[in-house]
Amino acid sequence: MNEEWLIGKNPITEAFRSGRAINKLFIGDYVNPNSIDEIQKLARKQGVQIKRVPKQKLDQLASGKHQGLVAAVAAYDYATIDDLFARAEEKGELPFFMLLDGIEDPHNLGSILRTADATGVHGVIIPKNRAVGLTSVVAKTSAGAIEYVPVARVTNMAQTIEELKSRHVWVIGTDMDADKDYRELEGDLALALVIGNEGKGISRLVRDKCDWTVNLAMKGQVSSLNASVASGVLMYEVFRKRSPLGD
Repeated sequence: MNEEWLIGKNPITEAFRSGRAINKLFIGDYVNPNSIDEIQKLARKQGVQIKRVPKQKLDQLASGKHQGLVAAVAAYDYATIDDLFARAEEKGELPFFMLLDGIEDPHNLGSILRTADATGVHGVIIPKNRAVGLTSVVAKTSAGAIEYVPVARVTNMAQTIEELKSRHVWVIGTDMDADKDYRELEGDLALALVIGNEGKGISRLVRDKCDWTVNLAMKGQVSSLNASVASGVLMYEVFRKRSPLGD
């Protein structure tokens, strides 16, 4: 079985709660037992072996701010496009997806997953090449959302867009030169929003496949937003349209 290291209190707690396969839990011998009581109870309930180890051992197992907690977990399974549609159908909702065209920073992907979970996104689609995958840094940054938001990894993003369109999903790209404002997004459509690479934006081929593009209106001097921030603005705009006050 392929294993990965999961680090930090929140990601490990959510992994236990979601039923993720956890093989072993390492806890720093300097960690106050009272502060991790819930995690230890979840581990014992699921029959996961717990080992108390010195900080040096944790540092060897996983890089980053592990907070004295490291878990050996089964490698993340990627979803399929059908899985994403099934999730929307199970909830009785119009599909709402995020397509990330070449996001390379794991912190951006983790943040996007966290907001996707908060706004009811049914799944995130990423390319296999020239983009970050599901790593321990992504998991930690997502604060556990990685356990609840399915991620599909595809070989060809342009072909995937064609598939989505054939299944009656409108694909909306982001472009600073677009004529439409993001506030024109509608909530009563099946939607897939496309966010591009941190530096290059959406590739020309992917942009050409989009049904239309929108821009994020900006009054300041900086010309663009961080990819995760832009994603958050767009996701919450759709969330606002789909969940108006009073409903």
